[in-house]
Amino acid sequence: MISREQKRKRRHNRVRAKVAGTIERPRLSVFKSNKDVYVQLIDDTKGLTLVAANSLKITDKTLSEKSKLIGIEIAKLAKEKNISKVVFDRSGYLYTGLIKLLADSAREGGLEF
Repeated sequence: MISREQKRKRRHNRVRAKVAGTIERPRLSVFKSNKDVYVQLIDDTKGLTLVAANSLKITDKTLSEKSKLIGIEIAKLAKEKNISKVVFDRSGYLYTGLIKLLADSAREGGLEF
């Protein structure tokens, strides 16, 4: 029996085989745990994290509210670094719920993908 996490890792490997970030279009990588959401912009050519944001300091919010706030925050931080276009890496998660909320709020914040 294959676990949920193993299935997600398989999907993530399939996505990562096709998606790579450059300095012009960094990769917007998402990780979600049961309590928090983590997002970072990565330049895969150099192996550098350009911008990162997480929901560790946000309290008294639901996980969906946290993901929406983090999407807006990562877009704001990217704009400060003059980044407007990114490649979205959903990390094997299905594009529903929290991942969709985060992506939509990042688009509202000004990121293009």
